[in-house]
Amino acid sequence: MKAIRFFLQVKIQPITYFSNIVNSLLKKAQRGGLILRSPEGQEFILAEIRDFSREIELTRQNKALMRLLDARGKQTKTVKTAGLKKQLGLD
Repeated sequence: MKAIRFFLQVKIQPITYFSNIVNSLLKKAQRGGLILRSPEGQEFILAEIRDFSREIELTRQNKALMRLLDARGKQTKTVKTAGLKKQLGLD
């Protein structure tokens, strides 16, 4: 099995103003991590971080997420933005 390396660059963004939606999402994330999906299909993880190495360990134990990531890692085809816009009739 070939090892895949990736690096995640994370920036900390302080939130000075809490909207009702953000408050609601943060409360849900305190009870368990959330995957947020944008209208464009991008996915983001919102989870409380207490101990980063522990969070990594717990994430690796999430079998459904690991299957999803394995499947995505095996995808070899990509679609350029211009081609996708054309397919969707957005150009």
